[in-house]
Amino acid sequence: MFKPNRPLALVGQALAATVLVASGACFAQAYPSKPVKLVVGFAAGGPTDVVARAFADHASRALGQPFVVENKPGANTILAAQAVATAPADGYTLLFGATNHTMIPALYGDRVKFDAVKSFQPVCTVATSPTVLVVGPAMQARTLAAYVAKARAEPGRVTAGTPGVGSSGHFATELFARANGLKLNHVPYKGAAPVVNDLMGRQLDSSFATLGSVLPQVEGGKLTALAVASPKRSALLPQVPTFAEAGGGDFSADAWYGVLTPAGVPTSIVQALESAAAAFAKSQVTADKLRGLGLEAASLCGAPFAEQVRREAVTYTRIARELDLKAD
Repeated sequence: MFKPNRPLALVGQALAATVLVASGACFAQAYPSKPVKLVVGFAAGGPTDVVARAFADHASRALGQPFVVENKPGANTILAAQAVATAPADGYTLLFGATNHTMIPALYGDRVKFDAVKSFQPVCTVATSPTVLVVGPAMQARTLAAYVAKARAEPGRVTAGTPGVGSSGHFATELFARANGLKLNHVPYKGAAPVVNDLMGRQLDSSFATLGSVLPQVEGGKLTALAVASPKRSALLPQVPTFAEAGGGDFSADAWYGVLTPAGVPTSIVQALESAAAAFAKSQVTADKLRGLGLEAASLCGAPFAEQVRREAVTYTRIARELDLKAD
């Protein structure tokens, strides 16, 4: 019986293993081999679109293929999410989403044809917009403690404006009110701009607003920021305390911007996207660009990002049920 030479057999096995490893590496490096579509659920020119285009430019250079932004506004980002949820899980159709994504289950329930959590693989956040409690000249309180005291002494009298029913500002308002046993008078508007105008015009007391929407007015002294709803102070308003520092409890309501894929995308592709997203968030060029929008670069990837998406969806759904909120 023929007996193979053992040293030669071992050499052959080693060569075979090397070929397999090399083939696997080549397969992993093959992505992307064609342009990648980055779907945005908002019109061109808004904060989400601007951040998405900056990321697309970075990813194109980092991964060697064009990342093309496709704006698909409508139905509170549902059209964009639907397009990505039903796309092939090959990494060539991505969602550039924001906090609005985790509000879909709360506001639309079973009316959508996808699961905002299970139908997606969260990759990384790349930016955040802290929520900040601001007051206008009609509100005499100039500290968070004074604001809470007034709201507690006059239930339902202190007005809190938001960009609309079911908006991130609305949910932030309700979360804070519930955590502190307050009854605020929610005043919904159609967008952030009229909220700012009425705050400055003394028709409105306060607003839980995204920092980018009020930063110029705060810096100009027209509005007063009482606290930032983030784990740490914002580099854009370093003099403003967090809610925890100001005695408002562990209250956090950052709005995030990030990349998600359809569920089931291969791990090697997700890792390539994570690497590009993390590098983008760490870039000084990115930090400088986002600063002008009132945003901060921030990278939360993998399981922690997925857990945040799940947790937000559960929290917003609970609040929507308690308030009987339903989108049209």
